[in-house]
Amino acid sequence: MQYRRLGRTGLKVSEIGLGTMMFGEKTSEAESIRIIQQALDAGVNLIDVADVYAGGASEHIVGAALAGRRSQAVLATKGGRPTPLGQGLSRSHLFKAVEASLQRLRTDYIDLYQVHRWDPETPLEESLSALNDLIRQGKIRYIGCSNFAAWQLCKALWISDVRNYARFDSVQPRYNLVYRDPEAELFPLSRSEGVGVLAYSPLAGGVLTGKYLDAIPEGSRGWQNPQWQEGRLTPEAESAAVRVRAAAQRLNRPAGQIAIRWCLANPAVSSALVGPRTEAQWADALGAAAWTLPADEAAAIGQQ
Repeated sequence: MQYRRLGRTGLKVSEIGLGTMMFGEKTSEAESIRIIQQALDAGVNLIDVADVYAGGASEHIVGAALAGRRSQAVLATKGGRPTPLGQGLSRSHLFKAVEASLQRLRTDYIDLYQVHRWDPETPLEESLSALNDLIRQGKIRYIGCSNFAAWQLCKALWISDVRNYARFDSVQPRYNLVYRDPEAELFPLSRSEGVGVLAYSPLAGGVLTGKYLDAIPEGSRGWQNPQWQEGRLTPEAESAAVRVRAAAQRLNRPAGQIAIRWCLANPAVSSALVGPRTEAQWADALGAAAWTLPADEAAAIGQQ
């Protein structure tokens, strides 16, 4: 396993991170714990979760799996997702959310605490002040944001600089061969300001593995959800999956690994977060750690 610095910090994270959104919902607790243990055994140190995954069950599972191995993990969770009740990123809700996550995760501290989404109802100054206090209390060590636009991240960095608050050291966007919006503004900003990128959905929900090219597999996410099909199985997605499949044949590698390595070829990316549903999917993803995608292949795959 190779490791990269998280932005300008001294924290090193594994190139491949384990996303846990399926744990406790699509993936049983027993299988989820086995996947986490396999990740740690393989040198994966970045475990990413959120307080809303499976209604909090994912954090419970991660906490159980890390018993006796907490020091091996860079534990990242997310909170403060806005709700109809307006909880979001208010000081009150962030303090409650962090305490609840600490309990579910069975830990005294969170390595990387990320605000889950932009909250238009709460001033950023309030949110950053609260996160700064939580760092001073030792409950979290680094902070980041998820699903922020470039202008939102830039505003947050400016407030932290002016007010001498802790700054966002990471941003977590959706990024893959199909969804490349972060390349326009978010990635240049991240590289300029030393903010690490934790890219989620590098497989585009499984589309880039090629499993939807010939037919929709029974029991798959696309098979179960016609609305998901409409949003994900687009002509652009099919074209990207075809390019990945061709590269997989040339390089004699699984298509999923090609998609992950393409994501990691972008110098802005610190880690690609893979969210497996099964042990077999996770074993396949881990294989991407053992090699590097040639630059000419990355360019060919990325042609739009």
